[in-house]
This record gives sequence, C-alpha cells and structure tokens, in this order.
Amino acid sequence: MKIENAVVLVTGANRGLGQVFARAALARGARKVYAAVRDPASVQLARVTPVKLDVTRPEDVARAAAECGDVTLVINNAGIAHFGGFFADHSIDEARQQLETNFFGPLRVSRAFAPILAANGGGAILNVLSVASWLNGPLLGVYAATKSAAWGLTNGMRMELAAQGTQVTGLHVGFVDTDLTRDLDVPKLNPTAVVDAAFDGLEAGEAEILVDDFTRAVKRGLSETPAIYVTGPQPVRVAETA
Repeated sequence: MKIENAVVLVTGANRGLGQVFARAALARGARKVYAAVRDPASVQLARVTPVKLDVTRPEDVARAAAECGDVTLVINNAGIAHFGGFFADHSIDEARQQLETNFFGPLRVSRAFAPILAANGGGAILNVLSVASWLNGPLLGVYAATKSAAWGLTNGMRMELAAQGTQVTGLHVGFVDTDLTRDLDVPKLNPTAVVDAAFDGLEAGEAEILVDDFTRAVKRGLSETPAIYVTGPQPVRVAETA
C-alpha cells in the first residue's frame, strides 16, 4: 500500500499519534487526508479535511462513509485508556466504555469503509494496536483486554477482506510519548518514529508491524515456557505529580 497519492482517513486525528499520522501522510504525498474527529473544529493541521466522526456513534460512521467515498487507506487510530485492573471499582463500566472505542470503533469504521476500499481497488486498513495486546498487568488490565480483542479483530478482518484485495495491518508498539501516556513513568517512543515505522511497514506489505525492541521481545516471549503473559511484564508506575 503506497502512501503517495493515497486518500487517507485517520480517526482521532486532532492530537497525539493521529495528528502525526495525518501530517506524515501529507509529507509522503497523500492526495487527500481526512482528519476524522468528534469535533472538527479541534483540527488545527493545515491541508487536511476535517470530518465529524465519533467511532462510538453508528450514525457518525455511516455519515463519514457517505461523505468520504474516495478513501483508499483507513487508519483506525482512535482509542482511549483508563488505569485499573479487572477488580478495580467501576471496572465493568470502564470495560464497556473502552471496548466501545477500542474494539467496536474500528469494527464499525472498517465495516462501513470496506465496500469503499473494494470499489477503489482494495486499499488498506491499519489498526493501531499495542504491546498490551499480548500481555497484561493490574495498571492497564482492562485496557489491555480491549487491545487483545482488537488484535483478534485485526486478524479476522485480514482473512475476510483478503478476497477483495484489502491489506489489513496491525501496528504493535510500546508506550508512545503522547497525552495518553503522560502519567506513566516509563520509557516512551517518539511518535514520529512510530508513524514512520508504521508507514514503512504498510508500504512493504507487512501484515504485522512491531515498532520497538520491547514489543519484539514480548512477541518472542509468547512462545516461551513459561510464556510472558503468564509471568507478567515489568511493573509500570504512575508518575508522581507535584
């Protein structure tokens, strides 16, 4: 999937990794970039086309698909995260909320745009996943489960959309230096480097992109005995605030 001359739709493109995706797509010669966000007025990036899209609202998704019939690349980037494990207070409510954005959101968007991609030659879908797709811990337990679900969704979509020529790629990455991780006391990756790796992998036709050494080590650890998802990751701390 070449970015040059592509028509790209990025969900959650008003800040963080989504904004970097939109900017980098333009830099690589995309013909058009749709910045799909809850509030189009929040889009501050020049040369993009803001589109109202809350991925949790089916009517927004349907409207965006009707308005953006020239899309050839969908980047399912929108996501939310709450701290807490499965036995924390309100974990069930927070699981529902995170699943709506992190799992049902990309499912809705992909279902709506799959016929458009097919009509435009196949195109591609890039799902922004996480190293948390493969391992879990108390701090981000519920969030990690939603990313595991999104990984399963990505793998199933790849199989179902192969016949129409749509490339489906999963992006797995550790902690990225964005607003989403600002309270975590961990090493963080530069978002521009993450997006560059994502686009390089997408253009190379990769089904799965592992951005950093930590993510690659975790993937290898899935087949160890005991597996890394049994032994658990290194502790992650919430940064102290003044």
